[in-house]
Amino acid sequence: MSAGTVYGVGLGPGDPDLMSVRADRLVRGAAHVAYFRKAGRPGRARGIVTGMLRADATEFAMEYPVTTEIPLDDPAYAACLSAFYADVSAHLRDLARAGEDVVVLCEGDPFFYGSFMHLYTRLKDVVPVQVVPAITGMSAAWTATGIPVTWGDDVLTVLLGTMPEAELARRMADADAIVVMKVGRNLSKVRAALASAGKLDRAWLVECASMSDETAVPLAQAGDRAAPYFSIVIVHGQGRRP
Repeated sequence: MSAGTVYGVGLGPGDPDLMSVRADRLVRGAAHVAYFRKAGRPGRARGIVTGMLRADATEFAMEYPVTTEIPLDDPAYAACLSAFYADVSAHLRDLARAGEDVVVLCEGDPFFYGSFMHLYTRLKDVVPVQVVPAITGMSAAWTATGIPVTWGDDVLTVLLGTMPEAELARRMADADAIVVMKVGRNLSKVRAALASAGKLDRAWLVECASMSDETAVPLAQAGDRAAPYFSIVIVHGQGRRP
């Protein structure tokens, strides 16, 4: 029996209309569908494909054992997630070895800050694995602002809100165009770093880009609060143009 394939299928930023033709075909034809979610939640990736799955599709919800309950730098956090990824990878491996194809639903692009990467590294040398790329959340975010993000020779820098404030400010000061991912509870820190870098007046906060509850406002007008998980800060480049 030939082995099945594990497909890491990028669903894009959230709007099903922004899925690729290949992603749509794989999702609709899948007999086995896996997706990550927080315990007790339906899962954003699963929500994107509502109404698209086969009636007889077998679903495998991969529920994170921990999200924000343990600090990222606590060794227990990495140990807990490592065991989790090993367990769910073994399940997908066994399905593929039994000749079954499995579609893993991935928010955004599977190779861009996605959980699927942790499955990929554990499976790629064991069973066939294919990755279907997708429109990233940051692309949808800068589109939501209605302003081009890079001009001419602008260099785009992608930063993480989880970084130390001083490091964020240093990198922001050196950047032309900026995308800040993983904003959430770090919004006030990101705002302070942008102010230190002299770029707060050019920053936008985009929440839930491409989704029904999308918002895009200048960051200086966003208020001092936590942002939803699907939030991105954009600073547009001001480079050369004719």
